[in-house]
Amino acid sequence: MLYIAVLTYIRPVGEIDACLADHIAWLEEGYQAGAFIASGRRVPRNGGVILVKGDSLEDVEARLSQDPFQTKGLAKVEVIPFEPSKRIAALEGVI
Repeated sequence: MLYIAVLTYIRPVGEIDACLADHIAWLEEGYQAGAFIASGRRVPRNGGVILVKGDSLEDVEARLSQDPFQTKGLAKVEVIPFEPSKRIAALEGVI
């Protein structure tokens, strides 16, 4: 199952930037674990989006709760589950 995690900053961008290195290290752990497919900033820069692969909503929410942006109260997150019915060939076997 795939999930779209939509982060919205709830603190000033300066506070976000001060925590960015920790957030990026946390993202890297998710990529290494095979949980994250893609991630990036929203435009305009008011949050971010993470495409997450997970066995259950509870597992995904548990992983997202460890994000420094979450643990430090810098962003809120909305998780949207979806089942892809079509994909490009490059994603076969990935999602």
